[in-house]
Amino acid sequence: MTSSTKANPASRARRENERGFTLVEMLVVITIIGLIMGLIGPRVLNYLSESKTKAARIQLQSFSSALDLFYLDVGRYPSTSEGLAALAQRPAGLNAWNGPYLKGGAVPKDPWNTAYVYRAPGDRGPYDIMSYGADGQEGGSGTAADIVLGTQTSARGE
Repeated sequence: MTSSTKANPASRARRENERGFTLVEMLVVITIIGLIMGLIGPRVLNYLSESKTKAARIQLQSFSSALDLFYLDVGRYPSTSEGLAALAQRPAGLNAWNGPYLKGGAVPKDPWNTAYVYRAPGDRGPYDIMSYGADGQEGGSGTAADIVLGTQTSARGE
């Protein structure tokens, strides 16, 4: 007899031990992973959007402190046309300016990579600073809500 007609018991045992995952086992694992992601995913996304809102509020407070320093040095807040850029670069004709009042010497964008809005005089006081939120447009709700210094409401008071 040749070796091709006889099965080697050692090689057969080795093949049985090298068995891989079945399709059913793979589907069960994929289903379990999908369920876990379905339960955890929305919470993670919610935390991310909340952290962007908190970061915007902290930045607004930083702008407020910088604006107060500008006011102490110059005797007025920047005009709307000067904007927040007056905190980073000396506006023309302001000899009392002792800035830059922002770290890095530049005005950062909001967490959604949109410029902050500055108005002077403002509807709520000597100035308004706000981010239009995730949608970058005035108004909105949820993650698209406007973030105004001290509040999270629409800039139109809605």
